[in-house]
This record gives sequence, C-alpha cells and structure tokens, in this order.
Amino acid sequence: MRTFINLAAPVDMSGGFNDFFKTIGMTGGGLVTKGVAAVIAVIALRMLLQVSGDPKGALRKGSMALGTLFVAVILALYGSELFSTVTDAKG
Repeated sequence: MRTFINLAAPVDMSGGFNDFFKTIGMTGGGLVTKGVAAVIAVIALRMLLQVSGDPKGALRKGSMALGTLFVAVILALYGSELFSTVTDAKG
C-alpha cells in the first residue's frame, strides 16, 4: 500500500488576507513598499530600453535609468525599515 508524504503542514486561512500576509512574513505596508519598488523598476527598465543613438543623450538617459533602478532596488531591500520610522512616530 502506498503512503503519502506531507510536504507542508495545513494552515488555517479563515482570517483572509491577514492570515496570508502572516504566512509570507509580510505586512500590508511591506507589500505596498514592494509594489512601489516594482513599479519604479519597470519604469527604470523602460527608460533603459528607450536610450537614443546619440552618445551624449544616451549617456545622460542611461545614467538616469540606472540611478532609478538603483533606487528601486534599495527601496525593495530596505523599504520597510526606511518607512517604519515614519509610521512608528509617537506624538
């Protein structure tokens, strides 16, 4: 007789999105931060694809696109720590 192997333990998701965010280890604010970083990264990649053939203009536009991509990566990696200081302020 075959025996089945459990790959994952069952998780109660009756709480909806709140339970889902807990399972992936992210809060709603963290998800928004990652979403904003993803949108900025798409904009930076579009800027890179639209670099012109003019060497001077291409250097300027390319460096702006790389700077924007750098900001998106930093925001994706450290965005939750950066914005946690703003939301945890005590009045």
